[in-house]
Amino acid sequence: MKVLRLVSGVLLLALGLQLFALSASADPSSAQWLALRRCESSDNYSVVSASGLYYGAYQFNLSTWQSVGGYGLPTQASHAEQDYRALYLYRMRGWQPWTCAGKLRLPSDRDAASRAVPSLPADVAPTFPGTIYVYGNCAPALRTWQLRMNVYGFGFDGTGCYYDKTKAAVLAVQAANGLTQDGQLGADTWRAAWEGTAPPKP
Repeated sequence: MKVLRLVSGVLLLALGLQLFALSASADPSSAQWLALRRCESSDNYSVVSASGLYYGAYQFNLSTWQSVGGYGLPTQASHAEQDYRALYLYRMRGWQPWTCAGKLRLPSDRDAASRAVPSLPADVAPTFPGTIYVYGNCAPALRTWQLRMNVYGFGFDGTGCYYDKTKAAVLAVQAANGLTQDGQLGADTWRAAWEGTAPPKP
């Protein structure tokens, strides 16, 4: 009888822990994000508001986009990056920036306005540093780009300096993604290393 009670107690404890884990889950669900996008932009990642001030699926204005690490226009970013920047904004300010969140009565969770920066997904480029790199330049950001190119078999040591090997990689990325093959590592070439078409292995 005692054994039966003990087993029952363990099962109830396990069930309780399982329910706690479910209730303690954080960040909005994919269904909540979809509802928000449908309200804000008809789930269109390329849309620009009639006023010309708000961009993409989550209708970012430029100052808000930049505040969460976005570069260029939101509509130029991939779906994955727009999703990531929206989560970043939610972590900084909760649902407050989105009028539709109030209309839809979307619930907040423990990550809302927590100020916890979400991890960057592997298919989202780090924020472009704002400098166009050319032959002879050395910078920490160049090392980041070089190490990313190792995913495609380029075998960089990550010196952070732009010489012949880096130029060959830049030109390969530009060719694979239909970009002007000028050898300059600008915003489009930077982003293509993470979000574009993979170049052929050297």
